[in-house]
Amino acid sequence: MESIPEGHAHRFDALVARARGLAPAGGRALLGIAGPPGAGKSTLALRLVERLVETGGPGAAALVPMDGFHLAQAELVRLGRADRKGAPDTFDAAGYAALLARLRAPRAGEVVYAPAFDRSLEEAIVGSVAVPAAVRLVITEGNYLLHDDAAWVPVRPLLDEVWFLAPDPALRVARLIERHVRHGRDRAAAERWVARSDEANARLVEAGRGRADLVVAGDPVPGARGGADTDGEKVSGGQEDWA
Repeated sequence: MESIPEGHAHRFDALVARARGLAPAGGRALLGIAGPPGAGKSTLALRLVERLVETGGPGAAALVPMDGFHLAQAELVRLGRADRKGAPDTFDAAGYAALLARLRAPRAGEVVYAPAFDRSLEEAIVGSVAVPAAVRLVITEGNYLLHDDAAWVPVRPLLDEVWFLAPDPALRVARLIERHVRHGRDRAAAERWVARSDEANARLVEAGRGRADLVVAGDPVPGARGGADTDGEKVSGGQEDWA
């Protein structure tokens, strides 16, 4: 397992180059980005795809988030899991693995459609992400790509490489609280949810860190001081460690 430490100069450029190198000529590779809630997974994944498409054209990369496999709120209520939304058993892990297997074997002329999670609705929307057969690198991000529970074990072998994001824990928690506040919880309720639910999930995610191919410490995305949470929105108080 390799590691890129916090403060390493030009880390984002290095990550772009590494991602680009995964995709074989005339083929397809799958890159996973894992990490605890609030680590900035979707922000890094989105920026990688943007840069790869900018330099390599529309077939260079596509983003397929794991969060599209959240179970519907009504199903979580039926199962008695609504108060644990975000835990491993509140996703369709088998459906996610099946999609990854399909993405690993693109068929000429076929477009694969993947779901995405709409945070304004708190629901997954089917058919939201189109992945044409010509796409060379599919980037997927989520909490449980390295989780060793039986339902999630099939995921890791379907990914050519997995990176683990390890930001400053205090900053990550602050981001999560601000995210919940932005999405309607009062601050006290947001703090309780993070302490009870998000941090319990973070401990499960951390257990898979040793199975990653690369660990990235700190905030890997360059730009204005602030970093970003898992919504891809800017938040205050981030690290600026780009020399």
